[in-house]
Amino acid sequence: MNAVALVGYSSSGSEDEAEAGARAPARPGAGGGRRDQTPLPSQRLPVPDSVLNMFPSTEEGPEDDGAKHGGRVRTFPHERGNWATHVYVPYEAGEEFLDLLDMLLPHAQTCIPRLVRMEEFHLSLSQSVVLRHHWILPFVQALKDRMASFQRFFFTANRVKIYTNQEKTRTFVGLEVTSGHAQFLNLVSEVDRVMEEFDLTTFYKDPSFHVSLAWCVGDARPQLEGQCLRDLQEIVDEFEDSELLLRVHAEQIRCKSGNKFFSLPLK
Repeated sequence: MNAVALVGYSSSGSEDEAEAGARAPARPGAGGGRRDQTPLPSQRLPVPDSVLNMFPSTEEGPEDDGAKHGGRVRTFPHERGNWATHVYVPYEAGEEFLDLLDMLLPHAQTCIPRLVRMEEFHLSLSQSVVLRHHWILPFVQALKDRMASFQRFFFTANRVKIYTNQEKTRTFVGLEVTSGHAQFLNLVSEVDRVMEEFDLTTFYKDPSFHVSLAWCVGDARPQLEGQCLRDLQEIVDEFEDSELLLRVHAEQIRCKSGNKFFSLPLK
């Protein structure tokens, strides 16, 4: 499994930020303001510099301090009013799954000591995109309408694979989906339609659906692929009841926008 797969991760981990900055789309189909309104000339006197210095500007985004988020670098700068948004299927980690991870991670860390366990587990259905705050609820409602007819389904993720983000600034150890791929493609197709409706970026062509287990800064593929990858796969294959353990029931879709979470149950 030496093929390199690019996946939909922001190099900044922007899904953990309440607001994100890139140019967000305007309202679909909306025009500009009224052109027959001529603004009145300003009659205000300039404010003295001594007064301005008493009130430092709050319009600038926060400083991009990589030390505060594991050395990750933002893909786009912070801008007030823009919210990083991500659509995904949650992967609930049970005790046995965490036991398996406790075996996989130490071995992977012998190859790359800086690997860090993921804080939560999911399978992405979209890239990380940016929404203006007032479009979050219409966006979620459009997703809900698209997902209304989808049935719950089982999938299996048991093939260890190494991924990088687009910029190759982060590397991930993941479990790739080996059954249920067609259902995920159908879900992505509907999510993409919503993205197009809001003039947002659609998902990747020929995606590799997977659950990320651990990550590190930088491109660590040379150290993790080859013998290390084969050893990790052997651990998964030999883990007790791994075939049953890694077969999961997809029951809902989730959308995270900034610090807001929305659950969309499947039928």
